[in-house]
Amino acid sequence: MSVAKILELVGSSKEGWEDAAQVAITEAAKTVHGIRGLEVTDMTARVDSNTGKIEEYRVCVKLSFSVER
Repeated sequence: MSVAKILELVGSSKEGWEDAAQVAITEAAKTVHGIRGLEVTDMTARVDSNTGKIEEYRVCVKLSFSVER
């Protein structure tokens, strides 16, 4: 029998949503071991009001990882 825990995080990047998700995983992996999966729950962006261009991509993710005994 195994038990998984869910951790909700927000990653951000100037490159894109995929990179923002990777930022969240990379930071979490520094202290969380056994990350098994990722669910993207929301994607947003900050837009420059002068140019109308995206300045920053943000991704809300749920990471699942194994609970160690």
